[in-house]
Formats: sequence, structure tokens, C-alpha cells
Amino acid sequence: MDLQLLGVGTDGHIGFNEPGSSFASRTRIKSLIEQTRRDNARFFNSLAEVPHHVITQGLGTIMAARHVILLATGAQKAQAVRDFVEGPVAAICPASVLQFHPHATVLLDEAAASALKLADFYRHTYENKPAWQGL
Repeated sequence: MDLQLLGVGTDGHIGFNEPGSSFASRTRIKSLIEQTRRDNARFFNSLAEVPHHVITQGLGTIMAARHVILLATGAQKAQAVRDFVEGPVAAICPASVLQFHPHATVLLDEAAASALKLADFYRHTYENKPAWQGL
């Protein structure tokens, strides 16, 4: 896979790889935690209609992509963004594995970036990156 486009859940999950997912996991059936079901209820008529199980690419599958782009918007994602960008790499925050990806791009709005301690540094780095670096 050349490009992997991701969002992040309020608990730090990516691609329905819930907290505790193996970093080596491949595409598989996964059980959703209740928070993920509640967060996705807006796409259904009621919480009762939200599936309990999904098919998802595993973290190992995601990490095999040549380029990963993760988008996060809104204040409700700020804690998860801080955890996966500035926290330790840990299974409790599956998105944190992206710290090991050689070409990951994280695109945030101000609200999602609001809990980052080094936000000013990240902005400075982006504004002053070499032209050859691309996105």
C-alpha cells in the first residue's frame, strides 16, 4: 500500500485498532469498545444499530504503508492527539505506533492541537522545513 489515510478515535485508536491492539496485527475482525461504538453512533439511527465487530487493517498492515496521513479535528480529539504524538509508544494508545513510521504526516486543526506541549515547535518546524521535504 502506498498511502494510508487515517483518523484517530478519542481513545487513540486508528483503523478500529482499539487500545490494547498488537502492533504486529494484520487485517482481521476486531471487537469495538463501547466508547468507539458511542463515537460512531452519529452514523446510525441509534446506538443499538452500531456494530460490535468490524473488519479492520491491523497496526502492522498500517505500518507497512509507504506514507501515512492522519487527520484530526476538534477539541474532542486533543487528548488523543497529545497522547499519540507526545506520549510513550504504548498499546493503550494504538496511534502512538506512528511515532515509528518513517513517513507519517499528521494534519490537525487548532482545536485538536490544543493539548500539545510542543505545538509552537511543531509549527516552527513545519514553516521552516526544507523545500525538498514535501508534505
